[in-house]
Amino acid sequence: MLGFSFNPQKRFAELGEREILALAITLEEEDGRIYRDFAEGLRATYPASAKVFDDMAEEESGHRRMLIDLFRERFGEHIPLVRREDVRGFLRRKPIWLTQPLGLDAVRRRAEELEQETANFYREAAKQVTDAGIRKLLVDLAEIEADHASTAHQLEERHLTKSVRESEEKIAHRAFVLQYVQPGLAGLMDGSVSTLAPLFAAAFATGRSWDAFLVGMAASIGAGISMGFAEALSDDGSITGRGHPWMRGLVCGLMTTLGGLGHTLPFLIPNFHVATTLAVAVVLVELWAIAWVRARYMDTPFLQAAFQVVLGGVLVFVTGIVIGSA
Repeated sequence: MLGFSFNPQKRFAELGEREILALAITLEEEDGRIYRDFAEGLRATYPASAKVFDDMAEEESGHRRMLIDLFRERFGEHIPLVRREDVRGFLRRKPIWLTQPLGLDAVRRRAEELEQETANFYREAAKQVTDAGIRKLLVDLAEIEADHASTAHQLEERHLTKSVRESEEKIAHRAFVLQYVQPGLAGLMDGSVSTLAPLFAAAFATGRSWDAFLVGMAASIGAGISMGFAEALSDDGSITGRGHPWMRGLVCGLMTTLGGLGHTLPFLIPNFHVATTLAVAVVLVELWAIAWVRARYMDTPFLQAAFQVVLGGVLVFVTGIVIGSA
């Protein structure tokens, strides 16, 4: 049997006052639940910020009660289910449960977007109704939603003291390092160093750029796949706080491949001596980048990091040349 999909969306201009109020109730309920999801997702790591979103959820509940009281007064007890997806013009929202783990800055930006969208809805809805009581409430709610940025700021001032902010910023920085910097750095180091030996061994053994390129591509992609799976299967992140394992694996695998491709791509140049010289220059840049990342995020003194990385790179590089020249 053939199936047909039908989208029964209505244009916003086609909504009556009853439908507008019902939609407003649904929006306030949805926003309140989103804020509670934010709070629950942040509570274990950022308890003070979670309290901010708890309070914002309570405010949305108050708005919903005001709308329900007015709806009952005008249209009775039954409130039809009018959802945002039933009306054209609303942006689709990615479910919160699909965006775990929640990042603190991302959540705050998302909250600002929600408030702005809801304020715009109330402004447009107020233009469309003729009932004086409904219009007044919609205008009032539009102003309240527009002021929520300052309200959120006041709530943050109340719950997020300077010491709490500093503590949460440290936690956020640590999470970023554990979830992205460490696996990315491990991949970059492995890809930049481990592929040197097979690449330059093939280069000096054959004296042909294309042969060296093929070996470098195979080594880079193979190392990326290996490191990606190794990182993803190392732990699930629940105890260590290192985040979703497959995200870490993806970061590690991509950076491993990138680290190997950096000094492999110059061998696309047919002139062997030019390609080799450029590849060596790229290796030096890669080793400097690794040392800088270690100094910037891993609290390793730059000179110490540079010495360790360069020493390891030189040993592998020399090994490749010796084997390739044998």
